[in-house]
Amino acid sequence: MKTPRPLLALSLAAALTACATTETRVPPVDLPPASAAAVPGIDRWWTQFNDPRLTALIEEALAANIDLRIAVARIDEARANLRNARSYQFPTVAADFGAARSRRSDATEPRFPGPLITDNYGAGLSVAYEVDLWGRLSANTTAAQAALLGTRYSAETVRTVLAAQVASAYFQLLSLDAQLRLSRDTLATRTESVNLQKQRYDAGLIGDLEVRQAEAERATVASSIPPLQRAVAQTEAALAVLAGRSARAVFTPEVARSLELNADDNGPAVPEGLPSDLLARRPDVQQAEANLVAANARITEARAQYFPAVALTARLGSESSDLSDLFTGPGVVWTIAGSVLQPVFAAGRIASQVEAATSQRDQAELGYVRAVQAAFRDAHDALVAHRTARESYAAQEERRAQYAEALRLADLRYRAGYTSYLEVLDNQRNLLDAERARLVALRARQSALVDVYKAFGGGWSPEQFAQR
Repeated sequence: MKTPRPLLALSLAAALTACATTETRVPPVDLPPASAAAVPGIDRWWTQFNDPRLTALIEEALAANIDLRIAVARIDEARANLRNARSYQFPTVAADFGAARSRRSDATEPRFPGPLITDNYGAGLSVAYEVDLWGRLSANTTAAQAALLGTRYSAETVRTVLAAQVASAYFQLLSLDAQLRLSRDTLATRTESVNLQKQRYDAGLIGDLEVRQAEAERATVASSIPPLQRAVAQTEAALAVLAGRSARAVFTPEVARSLELNADDNGPAVPEGLPSDLLARRPDVQQAEANLVAANARITEARAQYFPAVALTARLGSESSDLSDLFTGPGVVWTIAGSVLQPVFAAGRIASQVEAATSQRDQAELGYVRAVQAAFRDAHDALVAHRTARESYAAQEERRAQYAEALRLADLRYRAGYTSYLEVLDNQRNLLDAERARLVALRARQSALVDVYKAFGGGWSPEQFAQR
């Protein structure tokens, strides 16, 4: 039994379309085993710090930050590109109207009867449609859809990074405020110590050496205040920029913040291992996968140029030499046409475009692998930093307590005459260094928790973890 020709043509077209289509395959990656349960994410993870001023600052940044607004504008651009790509899959309808007046030459032979000057009017509707037989137009639409999705994930990445930057800078500012208060309080204490030593010197109880040592120690503490003031001002300006404030507000920044870092609040519990849905939570990984889909679609679009382009056109209208007769029956004209354009020789242009699209797909695959690597490195580094930062803060807290006790004992020994004033100064310096180190460690502990949120692509509720 012979196969009907229409059925044979359809089968051939389907086979060729299958050859032209490139399947999207995510490259295999060797992943570490998940050791924590998948949990629903929290979009506003910064609220877990229970600091209303931090929450207000981050949400101000999310509403006005320039980089985030640019990322959102790119989404609008990608959405418009998608509408443009889809439009090619539908017929194009155009209306036309024309009027012309012409004069024939009266000096030609033979002379034709009729007036030398004539009018011509025409109006109609024309339709043009390209049959997407090989999937070129649909592939273009698929690529545009993937590009739109990628820009959305890109904006989400900017959002996540922006919130983390604001939180880290905020905790840095609180730490600098605390260090500045510590230095000013210490300066006041050192000034009292200098006055006390001068009184003892005037009473003949000590020599000039103790007075000079006390004054040098006061000057050392005083010299630490200007750098801290500069760091506070620069961090405030950085936060103003992140918040998307005006140039005037950046030049004279005013950042509302809590009085001090909360040393007793350790934040929500962090999982001991990797959440099983890490790749699904990370917008940069999802963006890399969307880029891979778009690159594969571009290969299909490029390959489809090897096959014939089938176009259908039609026009219905009217033509008349008299405007009043334009829309009457005798003036009706119509045309229906079809065309097939088969590339024969293009000097390797199509092959070059396919090769370029394939290379872009290979780059997208490598970009996906790199995004996965970055995701797990970020998760690894954030978990390690969080654990070690907590341990470091506990050690610094113990160090500060021990130096405080050592200073108390040294002061008692000095007042009892068992030791020199130099021992008191040494312990004062040690305690001040320990206080500063404790504040730095506290800031590092808070920032490490922020990095965990960023690495995991969002927050979580403490009670949602099956494994702590």
